[in-house]
Amino acid sequence: MNAQPETEPVLPAAEEIGELRKEIDWLDGEILRLVKRRVEVSKTIGAARMAAGGTKIVYNREMDVLARYRDLGPEGRQLAMALLNLGRGRLGR
Repeated sequence: MNAQPETEPVLPAAEEIGELRKEIDWLDGEILRLVKRRVEVSKTIGAARMAAGGTKIVYNREMDVLARYRDLGPEGRQLAMALLNLGRGRLGR
């Protein structure tokens, strides 16, 4: 087997760091906008479900959300739980 040498990641030049930080700031703004919309939609669904006599949460749906973020590792689960908590509130309180 022919092993290929690992290549070093290309690091940004000092002058590129400012631009990359601007991109992070923009991405954070987009993420925040989308999370706020997700919370709004989730609360609307929850209110409609409860008004129809349903439960506050649907466990199968929550498991699907958790699975969706599995690729990010343990932090992905924490992120998914935070999104779920924002949309429906913390459980057991």
